[in-house]
Amino acid sequence: MAYRFRAELWRYEGDAAWHFVTLPSGVSDDISDRPDTARRGFGSVRVNATIGSTTWATSIFPDSKAGTFLLPVKTQVRDAESIDDGDVVDVTLDLA
Repeated sequence: MAYRFRAELWRYEGDAAWHFVTLPSGVSDDISDRPDTARRGFGSVRVNATIGSTTWATSIFPDSKAGTFLLPVKTQVRDAESIDDGDVVDVTLDLA
């Protein structure tokens, strides 16, 4: 099943310069409620993510503070799509 949404790219203000997209609550709830969603370490879910013309295999991670999943967006994707902190991006997620 594919999920499509728009969300803002943001940078985690910790020791590492990780960038994330927060999944909308409706998408996160649907993924959490799916009986066929295989959970891995830390409750992560494997996905194929697409932003622009770049697709990559990754995992989304639950964020207990926000109550949603987070999609990490690696440097190679940000560079390929010329996106940065604060940009709103179109995301497609396919559960792996």
